[in-house]
Amino acid sequence: MPKLGMQPIRRSQLIHATLEAVDRVGMGEASIALIAKLAGMSNGIISHYFQDKNGLLEATMRHLMAALRQAVRERRQALPDDNPRDHLRAIIAGNFDPSQVNGPAMKTWLAFWASSMHQPSLRRLQRINDHRLYSNLCGEFRRVLPYEDARAAARGLAALIDGLWLRGALSGDAFDTQEALRIAYEYLDQQLAKQAG
Repeated sequence: MPKLGMQPIRRSQLIHATLEAVDRVGMGEASIALIAKLAGMSNGIISHYFQDKNGLLEATMRHLMAALRQAVRERRQALPDDNPRDHLRAIIAGNFDPSQVNGPAMKTWLAFWASSMHQPSLRRLQRINDHRLYSNLCGEFRRVLPYEDARAAARGLAALIDGLWLRGALSGDAFDTQEALRIAYEYLDQQLAKQAG
């Protein structure tokens, strides 16, 4: 009989083992056997908790997305509510949080994006994530820009965040967070200058 309260612990261990496996060998080669070995568990435990490798990838992505939400939330909660520029900067910084730009996370995000084109459950997660970023950006831009300008600025900034992240992930070097922030903040200031102009 399993010990009470072990499920969340085991699930977390398997998610972290998945991140490690993807970092080491890529999603294609990250077998159930390797993930189970890294977690110090039997292969069957993955089936028990996640059904299959796709279920484990979905749970791993939910873990990364929760970390992203938390990174943005913590930054925004520390701010007064009356400054949209600061809230936009916090959203940007949250997307380049260490939880999102480390090797295992970046490789797993890349594998997720590729898989989401073929798997409806992953595609839904991807759409939720995209919508959340756009919605948060647009909500803050709407506080200072006309509706259409706010939508355009939000689309542009979301694309820039994703593009900076993707270029960093594919570079093979350590992610340059300061450079990504500098570029994204510069774009943000250009968009906000339209309000003053």
